[in-house]
Amino acid sequence: MPRILPFRGLRYDLPRAGRAEDLLAPPYDVVDEAGRRAIAARSPNNCIRVILPEGEGAAKYARGAAEFRRLVDEALVRDTEPSIYVYHQTFDVDGRTYTRKGFVCLMELSPFGEGKVLPHERTLAGPRADRLELMRAADAHLELVFGLFPDPQRAWEQAVGDLGQPVLDAELDGVRHVLYRVADPAAISALAEVLEPKKVYIADGHHRYTTMVEYAKELRARGRPGADFGMIYLSNLDDPGLVVLPTHRLVHDVPSFDAEALVDRLRAHFDVEQVALPASVGQLRERLAEAGRQGTAFALSVPGSGTAWVLSTRADFDPAKTRLAALPEALRHLDVVLLHELVLEEGLGITKDAQERKLNIYYEKSSERALEEARVPGTHHTGVQLVCFMNATPVGDVVAVCDSGEVMPQKSTFFHPKIPTGLVFHDLSPES
Repeated sequence: MPRILPFRGLRYDLPRAGRAEDLLAPPYDVVDEAGRRAIAARSPNNCIRVILPEGEGAAKYARGAAEFRRLVDEALVRDTEPSIYVYHQTFDVDGRTYTRKGFVCLMELSPFGEGKVLPHERTLAGPRADRLELMRAADAHLELVFGLFPDPQRAWEQAVGDLGQPVLDAELDGVRHVLYRVADPAAISALAEVLEPKKVYIADGHHRYTTMVEYAKELRARGRPGADFGMIYLSNLDDPGLVVLPTHRLVHDVPSFDAEALVDRLRAHFDVEQVALPASVGQLRERLAEAGRQGTAFALSVPGSGTAWVLSTRADFDPAKTRLAALPEALRHLDVVLLHELVLEEGLGITKDAQERKLNIYYEKSSERALEEARVPGTHHTGVQLVCFMNATPVGDVVAVCDSGEVMPQKSTFFHPKIPTGLVFHDLSPES
């Protein structure tokens, strides 16, 4: 594993800054303009003003940087000792309570393909450029990348030892967020020893990681210190609190769309059963999980029809006899890959370029919203012609794809819950 280091993090000084619930924000890429306004209204110190600043062009990034420097002066405190920050998230899914455990540290940066940091998604030029401009302007790591490492024995938790009292404890959007600061050099050394032989798999934040790597190159070229390490949140692949949820696809604005003809063509690869649209998300998940035990599976529904087609690969399905033959073995049986290759591209003519640019697809993380859209057209999105209900991608499949050196279609995974911004910041400025 790349080396890890503690750092003197900048954290909200809650007595000065306000309630933690009013200061944290979701990752920038899941917030629309209405959401941004609502989050910003919680507090003048909310970090959404930094990661999603108002304005256009260079002025926008300068404004975000100015907001960050104002927070440094007025609302943040810098820890006096180099530390790691153990972070617990407690949340409910389908009536069951989970706690995912991990920690924030600095990690040695290496470009994808050149070290032990492995991606499972491609990055796009637009988001990379946007995050790099903000990072340059602020001269700081503002947002967390989410990485995973294998640790079946959960040895990292024993390594850090007693956590003491939390420095942040907040309830936000149905998730309890608890942050601890660990400064004991012996504990940090023991943690580094546990991690040393392990790989890191990027779960979320591919664009943010790539941006840190690019900015590190720029800092090295200018002879600046601290260029080789980036701020990251790391959690255990084997953590019982690690939950992956599906991201559904909503197809829109496809010319000459004909759902019946599409499903008839898909019968060459899939067993098809038409059922009543499930009445609840729980029923939907149970039905898809049952179909998934028979093979690769997903469901398709025309909004307003009241029905869904449940598709699972036929017993005689051979990916080598389809367009999947051109793909590596690690990808050929993934639900999301078969949907993108056989349904979206071959069946509906939505090219990979169109998929990446989201020209004909809405990506919907909420199963409730996807089901509502199938039930009543136009509830959340305009012009939806087909709702594609997905199973979650198993973590083992994500690891297999990463280890093979391949990547999955975008939005193939949704590690729940997201890591909020505002837990801790890493200041890179010379003054720090």
